[in-house]
Amino acid sequence: MRLLFLILILCFYTGCSEDKTLSQLKKIQNEGELIVITRLSPTTYYKGTHGKTGLEYELASRFARRLGVKLKLIVPKNFDDIIPMIIRGEAHLAAAGLTITENRKKVVKFGPVYQKISQQLVYRLGSRRPQSIEDLLDGQLEVVAGSSHAERLVELSRIHPDLRWKESRGLTSQDLMSLVFEQVIDYTVADSNELKLFKRYNKEVNAAFSLTEPQSLAWAMPYHSDQTLYLETIKFFNELKKNGELEQLIERYYGHADQLNFVGTRLYLRHVKTKLPRYQGQFIRAAEKYDMDWRLLAAIGYQESHWKPGAISPTGVRGIMMLTQITAEQLKVTNRLDPGQSIEGGAKYFRYILNRIPERIDKPDRTWMALAAYNVGFYHLEDARILTSEAGGDPDKWIDVKKHLPLLSRKKWYKKTKYGFARGYEAVKYVENIRIYHDLLVWSNNNEKSLLDTPKPALPAIDSSVF
Repeated sequence: MRLLFLILILCFYTGCSEDKTLSQLKKIQNEGELIVITRLSPTTYYKGTHGKTGLEYELASRFARRLGVKLKLIVPKNFDDIIPMIIRGEAHLAAAGLTITENRKKVVKFGPVYQKISQQLVYRLGSRRPQSIEDLLDGQLEVVAGSSHAERLVELSRIHPDLRWKESRGLTSQDLMSLVFEQVIDYTVADSNELKLFKRYNKEVNAAFSLTEPQSLAWAMPYHSDQTLYLETIKFFNELKKNGELEQLIERYYGHADQLNFVGTRLYLRHVKTKLPRYQGQFIRAAEKYDMDWRLLAAIGYQESHWKPGAISPTGVRGIMMLTQITAEQLKVTNRLDPGQSIEGGAKYFRYILNRIPERIDKPDRTWMALAAYNVGFYHLEDARILTSEAGGDPDKWIDVKKHLPLLSRKKWYKKTKYGFARGYEAVKYVENIRIYHDLLVWSNNNEKSLLDTPKPALPAIDSSVF
């Protein structure tokens, strides 16, 4: 007893600690913080309409919650700082859309693969499209310093010794694609997922050819004798793949990126400059009243009418929000061709539908479901969700429901439903187009604070008995 007392006294004065015996994972949990290096990019981490977002941010946030700790993000000034910082142990891991390469594997340990990409040579439409490496010898080629793209060019230069390029610090892949678009440089190299998102805003930029076969993206960690953190990332990604969450996250960020063609994008961006300013104040006021992002409301209006207040369809719907006569009467809209009445009516109707979507469904899936119901009808959406559930899918996930909405136009399937035939394929296209219009509008107004980030007044009452 006396010996135990002496040991306790000694520990008290000498700072005895269990740190030396704790695993790396346990230390992180005890400290209550997971330190993650990432980078600013549409494919990784950025501040969007509803705050912090991005695929890597979503994954890292989920992993931190799994560990029961807070997430601390570090964004280095330059891309080529990421690997050295991991080597020095300045973070627990890097979630930055890093490609697994042989050179990188020598200095850092990679976790499980979560996405496949290829490196693509980027050029501007309207200029001569290069067909091979030899066609690059006369142009200006620039890539991000320390990137896998620079690493690949080094490999290619062994076969093509005349190949020349510039490596830039302080610029991102997005920056370099913008320089290609602006014709400041001739070419750059980008990962296929980054190019896919960039083309939503600048259709003139395109891939000439791929420089690699499909490559793997993964988190990077310091080499460590303790494997507990590494093994936990394996469990984490295995569960995400098994329960479908990884596929849903990838669909959330990339599933709608290819929907709009070159002409449609150019026309929309022109209308943002020429038409939208006339109605933007009305979209903002209606969205504030019904607790919406005004850019989403404007995107719905564009999908419905291309912001034409006098629009009339063969079926009799009319106005900017293309309201039916019955819906307009229920909403107390007396003149569907009046832009202000139509926009407020559309906002009120969307809020009514959104309120009917089960609260357990998380955003943005809940928003996409409400958009589909706005187009095809709430009960047809419910039929599609039932078909989704019966097929083993998740009726609360848009990625699963959108696969079954088109079945409502096929007799084999709609005869099994309560509400029958519906053009479900049109609803899917409707939602995907609005997602793109919304993203483009956020991009074109990227210096504006989202209305969803500010406090809202109480919502006006909506009498659901009239619908």
